[in-house]
Amino acid sequence: MQSKTTWQAKHFNEFTLEQLYEALKLRIDVFVVEQTCYYPDLDSKPNQLDRHDETIHLLGYQDNELVTYLRILAQGQSYDDYISIGRVAIAEQARGTGLGHELMTQALALCEKHFPNQSIKISAQEYLIDFYHKHGFEQVSAMYLEDDIPHVAMIKNV
Repeated sequence: MQSKTTWQAKHFNEFTLEQLYEALKLRIDVFVVEQTCYYPDLDSKPNQLDRHDETIHLLGYQDNELVTYLRILAQGQSYDDYISIGRVAIAEQARGTGLGHELMTQALALCEKHFPNQSIKISAQEYLIDFYHKHGFEQVSAMYLEDDIPHVAMIKNV
């Protein structure tokens, strides 16, 4: 049986050191280790997306363990005309439980609360097209490689 998920939405300056460590570890475990994407996950100047004043980090905990994470970027941070959801990560042991849909529902509610009436653009792994369709996203590009993984651009219009 899946544990109840508790959610926390934070700006960078609201993280405790423990939360920051857990979030970065989850991102590295999923993107660098599991998906073998060797890239600098920590943003550097001039963008510093993680630390931007408007960036929202969404953390999901089960039994006091961080099991899911994503970040929401304001318009102009990743895309000129759209807000964006990215760095979507779910711990391996928590996959296949419906947690991804719960995470996306939480993220879309935060988008509407903090960035009302703004369309959202994402760079989705190609195998997740149907998942994102269920949340109102439409594919707007052909497949492209990002870190040698097939991706497509998708948009959820307001």
